[in-house]
Amino acid sequence: MIDLEYSLIIEATEEPDYFGFYSEDLEGFSGIGHSIEDCIYKAKWGMKEHISLLKEKGLPIPPKSKNLKIIIQNEEKLAVA
Repeated sequence: MIDLEYSLIIEATEEPDYFGFYSEDLEGFSGIGHSIEDCIYKAKWGMKEHISLLKEKGLPIPPKSKNLKIIIQNEEKLAVA
């Protein structure tokens, strides 16, 4: 069972022990980890902290994901303009 409140995208980088993660469901939430497991662990607690900050500032809280997904993909390179 996935123990997260929002879906998570984990991106592998060129560094073998460096991953970025974020949630498209939870605007402004992101982080880094040294493994996929580390990202999931940090995301679980980071999401709770992010929600607490949103509540504290009186900002809207998105509804929890009904169909949670963890997507692991290669890092998407941003285009240079």
